[in-house]
This record gives sequence, C-alpha cells and structure tokens, in this order.
Amino acid sequence: MTQTVLCAVDINRPDVEAPVLRRAKQLADLDGAQLDVITVVPDFGASLVGAYFEEHHVKTAKDSAADLLSKFVADTLGEETDQKARHIVAVGSVYEEVLKTASLAGASLIVIGAHSPDFKDYLLGPNASRVVRHSECSVYVVR
Repeated sequence: MTQTVLCAVDINRPDVEAPVLRRAKQLADLDGAQLDVITVVPDFGASLVGAYFEEHHVKTAKDSAADLLSKFVADTLGEETDQKARHIVAVGSVYEEVLKTASLAGASLIVIGAHSPDFKDYLLGPNASRVVRHSECSVYVVR
C-alpha cells in the first residue's frame, strides 16, 4: 500500500506539468495516500552566478515559488486538494532534493515528468533519469 506519493513539478511550466500532477493525484487516490508536491528552486549561492545575488534573493525566490506552487495545485486539482496536499519548496539540485525529500517523507512512490530529450539524455531527461536510477522507492515517469 502506498502511504505517500511525492510529485515533482517545475512550476515554470504549468501546462507541461499539469498532467504529471493529475496522474500523481490519481495514484494517491487509489491507495488513499498523502499527496506531497515538490518544486525546486536552483541554488545559485555556490556558483559563479551566485556572486550577483544577495542572500535575500533566495528567500524571495523560495517564497514566490511557494505561492506559485499552491496556485498551480489549486488550479490543476482544485482548492480542496490544494488544502490537503503538502507543498514543498526546496533549494538546490532537482534530483538531489527530490530524492532527499522522498527519503525524509517516507514516500513510497515518486511521480515525475520526462520532457522531450536531447540526444545526450537518451530516453529520459537528466533529472528524471537520475531519480529513477537512485531512488529507494518506486518511480512513475509521466511522458
């Protein structure tokens, strides 16, 4: 039985990510599982680009992402589901944060989308393929 379904979405691409979120909700509803929705804000602090941002920019980006995530869930699944879902905004590398959150939340299923790949990515995008390879729980990839 699935207890928690973690759905990873990119809130900057709501049209592409809406089917991923809807599938995650369907899978969570099948087992009466908790739906967690995560989005990841890139961490520019450790890179060369980070030198151009002040400390409060990451907090501002994270707060903005939280608002966008809640709106995205509500628009896609409805207000009632938005109120029941746990919203997670992480900062860092997408695949690392998804895997870490799945482990901490005890997720038994991760739902993630795969985009049209570049040649170097073969069949899955770089984040989806890393999550599939390194996850300790099942991963459902939505194309």
